[in-house]
Amino acid sequence: MLKIRCCVMLLLLRAAAPVQAADKAPAEDKQLKPLAVLRSDAPPQDKAMACKQLAIYGKKDAVPALVPLLADARLSSWARIALEVIPDPAADEALRQASGQLQGRLLVGVINSIGVRRDAQGVECLLARLKDADAEVASAAAVALGRIGGPAAVKALEPSLGNGPAAVRSAVAEGCILCAEKFLSGGKREEAVRLYDLVRKADVPKQRILEAIRGAILARQEAGVPLLIEQLKSPDKAAFAVGLRVARELAGREVTDALLAELGRMTQERQGLLILALADRGDTAVLGAVLQAAKSGPHQARLAAVRVLQRLGNASCLPVLLNAAMETNNELSQTALAVLAEMPGKDVDDDLAARLAKAEGKARQVLIQLAGRRSIAAATPALLRAADDPDAATRAAALTALGATVEFRDLPVLIVRLVHPQNPEDAAAAQKALSAACQRMPDPEACAQKLVAAMSQAPLPAKCRCLEILTAVGGAQALAAVAAAARDANPEIQDAASRLLGEWMNVDAAPVLLDLAKTAADEKYKIRAVRGYIRLARQFTMPDADRARMCRIAMETAQRDAEKKLVLEVLERYPSGDTLQLALEAAKIPALKNDAAAIAMVIAQRVGGGADLQKVMAEMGQRRVRVEILKAEYGADKTFRDVTEILRKHVHDFPVIILPVSDYNSAFGGDPVSGVPKQLKIQYKMNGKPGEASFPENAAIMLTMPK
Repeated sequence: MLKIRCCVMLLLLRAAAPVQAADKAPAEDKQLKPLAVLRSDAPPQDKAMACKQLAIYGKKDAVPALVPLLADARLSSWARIALEVIPDPAADEALRQASGQLQGRLLVGVINSIGVRRDAQGVECLLARLKDADAEVASAAAVALGRIGGPAAVKALEPSLGNGPAAVRSAVAEGCILCAEKFLSGGKREEAVRLYDLVRKADVPKQRILEAIRGAILARQEAGVPLLIEQLKSPDKAAFAVGLRVARELAGREVTDALLAELGRMTQERQGLLILALADRGDTAVLGAVLQAAKSGPHQARLAAVRVLQRLGNASCLPVLLNAAMETNNELSQTALAVLAEMPGKDVDDDLAARLAKAEGKARQVLIQLAGRRSIAAATPALLRAADDPDAATRAAALTALGATVEFRDLPVLIVRLVHPQNPEDAAAAQKALSAACQRMPDPEACAQKLVAAMSQAPLPAKCRCLEILTAVGGAQALAAVAAAARDANPEIQDAASRLLGEWMNVDAAPVLLDLAKTAADEKYKIRAVRGYIRLARQFTMPDADRARMCRIAMETAQRDAEKKLVLEVLERYPSGDTLQLALEAAKIPALKNDAAAIAMVIAQRVGGGADLQKVMAEMGQRRVRVEILKAEYGADKTFRDVTEILRKHVHDFPVIILPVSDYNSAFGGDPVSGVPKQLKIQYKMNGKPGEASFPENAAIMLTMPK
């Protein structure tokens, strides 16, 4: 935690005081300006910033300016940030002196800083504070002693571990553990073990005991295995969790063997958790035990072992995983299938393809699934044989898998099964497979060419299926073929093609749809084409001017009000100057007047002050009215903010109020009720008549004429 805190603090300091590359002044000079701020009557926030800068540039000369701030509750922490990193013993001396002069939380902060600096000369002043009547001060001293470490700190802490006040004992235990960690990192394992054992046997909070147990095991190395196993056997969940953690940390083959020996004695739930821990050890000796657990262990252990094989496993694990995938238990079988589908390696692909060529029954069904999920090209011959199997489910599964395995040269095989299926029920699976295969291919135009050629000799149902595949593939040839089919003499083909054009996945279909909307013989297809054209304008990314142009064309082409209202929805979704102009023009059409007027107001509000409200309202034929806001509130439930004065500033001579921004929270000075849908409630007079209105958050504000 200390390292994290220091890293975060340094990042914050560097962000707060960026240094220009061009500034080559020596670091000694860069402390002069922040020092001048500290010595002045500058406000606290400026002095806090100066402290941050001194944490980067401060030297010995900065210490006297920082010391007075240690007694200032507003600036003490900022001063300590600098003193903790100034590379001079003067900072240590200043903190030691302050520890004898301060009280309460200010003293706690200084003690913490002594610990951060690991000032060995600070041990003496900390010893006195360890007996302080203030539990927070005594606790801070205990932890600081632990950070400093060494025999003197240990000698001071040990007596308090058993006899100190209860409120301080947890911090004393933490200090002892910190001392033990320093001993361990310094190669003094015996001293570390002794301290860890003292803490884990002391009357201290459970968390400290658990920390000490972990340290005691790691410090003992292989000799700590019995204590590790004791935790894994413990009925206490927290102790068991410590055991699992150490099982991942304590290296050595002897440790692995002991853990494997304990595995079979556990409950199945704990077996599963230990299997996961064993997998994290990265020991090759674990694989055999994991395989055995996956093969015949209790259910939870088998599940865990199967999941672990995704990381540890290789082709040698396939028999066990395949057996698990054929189990009647759905959870286990699906888990095994998922692992088999993701296990890396060409050798795995080759092994599965070889097994599929000879498999029967349920094993064959599983291998067919895997061949498709892994896209094993080598399995294609076996899948083609399975696609002719007497069993309908096997044929369907094989066709689905072929969609993921076939290469371009194999497409005719799938095309034949689509155009002339031996079994009518296979057509849907063949279509799905062929569509998936074509979409995988690097040359969609070549795929479309094959499909178009096949359509000429295909029966009617197959032609419609080919049209759907062409739509999924896309491209110029596919679009041309579907466009031609939309004018086919056969009504069924015409119906399918016109529907598919309306679902085209890019704007390339726009000219085709527009032409169909103008020239189709059947009114139904004209309407469908116009709606498809409008969908393109609504759904796809394009420049604002292009979208507005498409909307204008759609408005001119549409014969019914229903389609024209769909165009208005597109205008509302993409507000701009162009779409506002188009909405204003639509407002002159009697049947669209009200809808277009409302949308024009929404667009005007969203595009902000760039739209001239008076001009907009006048062009829509709106009469001027006198609007007076009596009261306006914004909020939800029982929490509402008075926004009367804000709203009054934006009232004009029309029944619409356009705010400077479309977001109510920004316009009204913040969110009065975070995370809750809000309302704007308005009491007003219009031409002297009182009225009330309520608007959902961010809605266009259009007041109605009171009766």
